[in-house]
Amino acid sequence: MDPEVSKGKANHLTATGLQAVSAGSGYVQLKAKDKKADDKQLYVVVDTAYYEGTETSGQLLKYTYDVLNADNRLTGSYKFKFTYNVKEEKLYVQVAEVADKLVKASGTEWKQGLGDTKEYKFRIQISPLDCTGCSNCVDVCPAKEKALIMKPLESQLGQQKNWDYITKHIGYKKVVDKTKSVKNLQFEQPLFEFSGACGGCGETPYIKAISQLFGDRMMVANATGCTSIYSGSAPSTPYCKNADGRGPAWANSLFEDNAEFGLGMYVGAEKLRDRIQMLMEEAIAQCQRCSEELKGVMREWIEARVSSARSAEVAARLVPMMEACGCDYCRQILELKDFLVKQSQWVIGGDGWAYDIGFGGLDHVLASGLDVNVLVLDTEVYSNTGGQSSKATPVGAVAKFASAGKRIRKKDLGAIAMTYGYVYVAQVSIGASQAQLFNVLKEAEAYPGPSLVIAYAPCINHGIKGGMTRTQTVGKQAVECGYWHLWHYNPQLEEQGKNPFVLDSKEPDWAKFRDFLLKEVRYTSLKAVSPEDAEALFQAAEQNARWRYEGYVRRSKIEY
Repeated sequence: MDPEVSKGKANHLTATGLQAVSAGSGYVQLKAKDKKADDKQLYVVVDTAYYEGTETSGQLLKYTYDVLNADNRLTGSYKFKFTYNVKEEKLYVQVAEVADKLVKASGTEWKQGLGDTKEYKFRIQISPLDCTGCSNCVDVCPAKEKALIMKPLESQLGQQKNWDYITKHIGYKKVVDKTKSVKNLQFEQPLFEFSGACGGCGETPYIKAISQLFGDRMMVANATGCTSIYSGSAPSTPYCKNADGRGPAWANSLFEDNAEFGLGMYVGAEKLRDRIQMLMEEAIAQCQRCSEELKGVMREWIEARVSSARSAEVAARLVPMMEACGCDYCRQILELKDFLVKQSQWVIGGDGWAYDIGFGGLDHVLASGLDVNVLVLDTEVYSNTGGQSSKATPVGAVAKFASAGKRIRKKDLGAIAMTYGYVYVAQVSIGASQAQLFNVLKEAEAYPGPSLVIAYAPCINHGIKGGMTRTQTVGKQAVECGYWHLWHYNPQLEEQGKNPFVLDSKEPDWAKFRDFLLKEVRYTSLKAVSPEDAEALFQAAEQNARWRYEGYVRRSKIEY
């Protein structure tokens, strides 16, 4: 048999994904099942070499049924277009996508995957032109010898070609379950990428994590503030879409009505989904063209509509069946097919919105009992509007309208929300515990009712000693010293006879509390001008932190 390379575009070609695997001793096999001929299953092995000009000039890859020496080229996923002509005994092949152009000669290093990724090599590729230079990654690297170091931009511009090629031709592979671990989640494409936030911003990592978990079905109502500025600075936005063309739908509203705005998004989407269910019920009862199999899948969707995962699985089977049916009911449902998968509704804003100006609306949304998720990025000050004091500002901190230090303790927004008893509530700090944040986000989104996640977000307004390089470390130290506490309140635990309140952080080292305050200008500036006032307020700040922590401890010990 003598397979030939297809010439030009005259051949009818079908897209098929092929996978490259190591064959040992520097060999790479690229196999695909072909059509049967003479009752024998044919297997094709394709050379994985990259030929310059393939993408632009139409020059095609050669292949053979034999194992080819691939000269230690890297393995990966390759997509080809091919057809097999049984009569002519010829296989026609064209390149649809070459996944790996970066051969060893380029100096690009790849890491061999383990476990679920063992068939792949991977690389954490930096985009030099998008890096803010905050060096958070270097600061938090746990290795004795840092795996990452900062270098001048000019010396790293060569990496931009790698970034451009990898994002265009390789992309993200869905080879692990992103919901299993923080590590697995990092293989998922962030659908919130390069923002215009301050370098080292303490807010953006939370939104990035949420977009990795739920971004392909996420709707966002964003309160005015820092989050709205770096999320929607026309004509650009850090929100993006994946290879399937799906990504977050985002809109901005005002301080005073953002929570209600997000609630309206949710209610509107659910009304359209109610219409889908009505059409399905009518089709099941009346339509003669819909098959019994199709009607059965419609019943599955009606039962699964409240679950994002289940509704997505059923929708994937349902859409092609309805397209094939083509009845009036199916055509109407297909017009609403974007709503077949349950959306993940998020309301995002800062403490100025949630604790102050938008609190009434936030309370209204939480009290509604509807399935809306709220993320409060708590910088403990009005950040974007100029650094004014908010009800989230702690005792002793200096801010506008509190130039002599805040004299009233911080409002406990989470404790207020817990009084409803049917709201999922949590306090998190990504710098202190990525695992706790990961679990909280999954639980909050899955909870069939309102959820409120309050996230500690170190800010440039804090005047952090050492700069914004240290924001993740500061988030860790805040929990260690008792300045911030990690906990979650899940009403579903009470239904199981368990205490719904779980204190996730350990007993603080209170000896570190004062030192924590003295590493931020918002506290030390008061000490510089009024040492006696500063001393009294710093003592009050620690007493308030202890009082709050002891209240959490008591709550965590209540028997149910």
